[in-house]
Amino acid sequence: MKTILVTGGAGFIGSEIVRQLDAIGKYKIKVLDCLTEQIHGKEPDTSYLYSFIKGKCEFIRGDVRNFDVVDNAIDGVDYIIHLAAETGTGQSMYMINQYNEVNIMGLSNIFQAISLKRKKHTVQKIILSSSRSVYGEGKYECPNCGIIYPRSRRAENMAHGDFTIYCELCNEPLKLLPTTEDSLTRPNSLYAFTKLAQESMIQTMCHAMDIDYTIFRFQNVYGTGQSLKNPYTGILSIFSTLLLDNKDINIFEDGKESRDFVHVTDVATAVIRSIEESRTNGEIINLGSGTGTSVIEIAKTLKAIYNSSSKLHITGDFRVGDIAHNVADITKARKLLQFTPSVSLKDGLTDFCRWVLGQDTDNSRYEQSLSEMEKSGMFIRHS
Repeated sequence: MKTILVTGGAGFIGSEIVRQLDAIGKYKIKVLDCLTEQIHGKEPDTSYLYSFIKGKCEFIRGDVRNFDVVDNAIDGVDYIIHLAAETGTGQSMYMINQYNEVNIMGLSNIFQAISLKRKKHTVQKIILSSSRSVYGEGKYECPNCGIIYPRSRRAENMAHGDFTIYCELCNEPLKLLPTTEDSLTRPNSLYAFTKLAQESMIQTMCHAMDIDYTIFRFQNVYGTGQSLKNPYTGILSIFSTLLLDNKDINIFEDGKESRDFVHVTDVATAVIRSIEESRTNGEIINLGSGTGTSVIEIAKTLKAIYNSSSKLHITGDFRVGDIAHNVADITKARKLLQFTPSVSLKDGLTDFCRWVLGQDTDNSRYEQSLSEMEKSGMFIRHS
């Protein structure tokens, strides 16, 4: 029986991968996770996500920054699904060392451990969870200049309520295109930089060590189990906790910024299919729905489902480094993995909200997170 190590396997995406692997029943499953408070709360042993994987795997509580822990965890492992990472673009811009240590040095420890075992290691393939954030603003078309990969929007324009993306060459407004895997990468946050650095490390070291790999660039993954305690990622969780308390919602920018939401079960299924699918070896693959949905649409949908009395305020506030839009081209995923999103956004949101209603919610850290970003200059309130 082959053995799979899932780093970060007690997290949102990892726990769903473990659930599906357990249901398949053909692999021995190991999980390495530090059960961070930001995700699991002050009593992680009782957290929803950790409880979700209990009995389904060999669980190792430890940090990917600890070499000895990683070295022991990869013993006898055939496949590694590397999910362990700090996430959140805003937080990464002022917790720089933390993101570099976890995201870059954590992966470095895996390769160091493999290297020291020399020919005795059993690792055949590493699957990396990267992010669409490596594209920056993504792919656009200019009526005059053709395909453009714009840099980050200017803070001075956004401060005056202009959230449009313009061509850097002729200053014309740009038309959004689905982002393909061969698009130019332009990270505009420290988080995105660390994910791109992970990709480069995977490509370099796996080639040198004769290990297969697949890199997935996840879009906005959502679904049941998404952390309701982390105020730095996941607008569905942030909006839900506020709506259930009937607190008003601060809709950043003009509310028209869009994201590509893909359900966690679809993401997990694709990742698992790639384990022994040789056609994915050496490939970078987008995983998304291929459809963009605006933030204001999401807020209105959630408000209706919860029957909340919260008011939705489009404030013009913004976070430095946030992208305007996000839509993936998923042609490669369809071709190599027969990937077709099976959960519609409507059904997925309804199911998510039903789950949230059965959980303890806490929005006390939301304003604190905004205050931290504001102090660092990464969150700007519209005057």
